[in-house]
Amino acid sequence: MASEREVRARLQRAGQEHLLRFCAELAPGPRAALLAELGALQPEALSEHCRRAAAACAHPPGPPPDLAARLRPLPPECVGSAARCDPEMRRLWEEEGFRQIALNKVAVLLLAGGQGTRLGVTYPKGMYQVGLPSQKTLYQLQAERIQRVEQLAGQRHGTRCTIPWYIMTSEFTLGPTARFFKEHDFFHLDPNNVIMFEQRMLPAVTFDGRAILEQKHKVAMAPDGNGGLYCALSDHQILEDMGRRGVEFVHVYCVDNILVRLADPVFIGFCVLRGADCGAKVVEKADPEEPVGVVCQVDGVPQVVEYSEISPETAQLRRPDGSLLYSLGNICNHFFTRDFLQMVSSKFEPLLKPHVAVKKVPYVDEEGNPVKPIKPNGIKMEKFVFDVFQFAKSFVAFEVSREEEFSPLKNAASAARDNPATTRCALLMQHYRWALQAGAHFLDAYGARLPELPSLPSSREPPAICEISPLVSYSGEGLEEYLQGREFRSPLILDENQARALQL
Repeated sequence: MASEREVRARLQRAGQEHLLRFCAELAPGPRAALLAELGALQPEALSEHCRRAAAACAHPPGPPPDLAARLRPLPPECVGSAARCDPEMRRLWEEEGFRQIALNKVAVLLLAGGQGTRLGVTYPKGMYQVGLPSQKTLYQLQAERIQRVEQLAGQRHGTRCTIPWYIMTSEFTLGPTARFFKEHDFFHLDPNNVIMFEQRMLPAVTFDGRAILEQKHKVAMAPDGNGGLYCALSDHQILEDMGRRGVEFVHVYCVDNILVRLADPVFIGFCVLRGADCGAKVVEKADPEEPVGVVCQVDGVPQVVEYSEISPETAQLRRPDGSLLYSLGNICNHFFTRDFLQMVSSKFEPLLKPHVAVKKVPYVDEEGNPVKPIKPNGIKMEKFVFDVFQFAKSFVAFEVSREEEFSPLKNAASAARDNPATTRCALLMQHYRWALQAGAHFLDAYGARLPELPSLPSSREPPAICEISPLVSYSGEGLEEYLQGREFRSPLILDENQARALQL
């Protein structure tokens, strides 16, 4: 470990010597922890980070003045659709996806996010239960989808196959996540195929470019955003691990989408058959004001433009058929080849521009008293995973149904949207639709058949509660043998045991 003298010299070069102002009064343990934390920071990188944070924060918010003239929709040849494609083409995409999975060439990579602060909890978001009858967490739903799609691919191709699950955590969430998986026996996945790794942490910075001391012995640190993936892949030799396993294609997604289809064979197959090195699942924007980024082109290069960067006039532009011109909403659901990730990690990562997040950052004042600010006082710099689209040689977007594939959990119950209730309703409504399509009928408390209403909004509770385990059906397939022509009272919980019972 570097000595105090060495650390002080480094901080002087970085213009951040104030971080040691309480060092002399610290006990040996906290003092050693502070020196270890500061000793890991390279002075040139720290100086540049603080300078860039202050400079970026000084820029006025809002769209760049010339963006509208540089913006274009993606060319039609770069966009596919799960709903508007020829059924035979969809079958070919799905078959190719299953073939690659059966060959053990597909992995999934979870951007596990931070603590569920916006949900009002202190543990990782993947451990959250939204109130399903089964009480399953987001992590469990995702683990079971991996098992089911492995099973489907194996059945089609007469083999056993594995989809490795890589999980990027932060310093704050690695320990709780690892313990949670162990406590739940890795949800019956092989622990050797669940690989957890940490992203880097960066100091939070004041508006004038000074790193913030959160406690006398601790710098205020924050994860470097989901775009920290590319450094983390190098830091932990993840791409080398993928290479040893024979993985060629990686499905990257965020933890909070309760409807996410991990290693979706249709999406994988579409991207592979198109020869894409980079792809993005998208949904049609609900309206011009919806706060999601748009997948489009800027200066002829694929990019996600944040909703705050697009002027209202541009957001409301429409095609001749009345649909939005910039309609492809980003849902942080991506396809990458391993070669592309290798190229980004080794060559292009330094070119990614950090994004500014102005936050309320706890700190200690000049007397060492802890302060919890009531208004934003600091800058956290983040990189975004989708900022690498610009480096793709062959980029594609794949439009999917929002009702079937996108319902994010972002907010506490008090919020109007993207909360535990809306995500729970989205999943239960999906499963209700699947049951009706498979020929099930639901009864009320008196034994009378309930009206079949498959087109209700996914934000509403369905007329009957129906939860289908991912171990029974990945995307609605194979349910006829359990449900066709049968009547059920609500709630119907179709797990593996119930499925076996219905087969008897």
